[in-house]
Amino acid sequence: MEETMLWNWGVIRSLLAILQWWGFNVTVIIMNKWIFQKLDFKFPLSVSCVHFICSAIGAYIMIKVLKLKPLITVDPEDRWRRIFPMSFVFCINIVLGNVSLRYIPVSFMQTIKSFTPATTVVLQWLVWRKYFDWRIWASLVPIVGGILLTSVTELSFNMFGFCAALFGCLATSTKTILAESLLHGYKFDSINTVYYMAPFATMILAVPAMLLEGNGVLEWFHTHQSVGSSLIIILSSGVMAFCLNFSIFYVIHSTTAVTFNVAGNLKVAFAVLVSWLIFQNPISALNAVGCAVTLVGCTFYGYVRHMLSQQSPPSGTPRTPRTPRARMELLPLVNDKLDDKV
Repeated sequence: MEETMLWNWGVIRSLLAILQWWGFNVTVIIMNKWIFQKLDFKFPLSVSCVHFICSAIGAYIMIKVLKLKPLITVDPEDRWRRIFPMSFVFCINIVLGNVSLRYIPVSFMQTIKSFTPATTVVLQWLVWRKYFDWRIWASLVPIVGGILLTSVTELSFNMFGFCAALFGCLATSTKTILAESLLHGYKFDSINTVYYMAPFATMILAVPAMLLEGNGVLEWFHTHQSVGSSLIIILSSGVMAFCLNFSIFYVIHSTTAVTFNVAGNLKVAFAVLVSWLIFQNPISALNAVGCAVTLVGCTFYGYVRHMLSQQSPPSGTPRTPRTPRARMELLPLVNDKLDDKV
């Protein structure tokens, strides 16, 4: 009886964790799109800066004031040698995501973001000459096919927004690969990651934001009618961005890898549906099919990853320079659970 109650509570906790993660994630996406489209605040660098500042303040409060998470100590030399390069790529990743939201619909942007597993596998194969099981490559076929079908049939296609989203996938893959090498030995959680990276990202982005968008932001403030309410929305977007990080930390410890993968793909479908209901961007039937194929491909990819990670290498297998030490080496370094930072 007690075991049944514990199991039921575990299921309820997992569902609550997934639902609040969905809520924060979709809220951040919709708010950002609302800022760019409805408020006519067409300054993605400035919005990203606000997100980084709010995230840095939030992480400081969580660790130093509320002490909800212990601070992971990092050597001062490693902060510049390891964390700064990660922060630079992290910054590019977030900025490109906001730039793509500025020019293309949420549905198209979210579908392109699903291309990240493919870019990670290809980068590791090209740069590191990593060997991958044929089933990993096969699982990428529906993802690539769905992306191509969605892009060809997108009614609100914008080349600049498409390129920003695509390069955002490359930045996410690069961030994941760098994390494996640069953060080796540091077991960062989501909050500590933001604690160290958000201040660096703010420093990196502040000067370009002022030089490229400073005059436009000042002019927007002078000409916009309801500045106060607009500022509240922009700042709320930054607060929600930090809450998203905290929700990721919670959902990681409440679900299994398979559950998280399926929930992540359903989250994309949920975000597409909500954005369509709010912004009413036109979606053709073939476009919807392409999005569905991509999400099914991502789910299949996650299943293949999990299946391979559970297998053991055959005993007596001769070791060669191209023979992986374990089945885990057949898997791309895609940390899906920490992919939605900020």
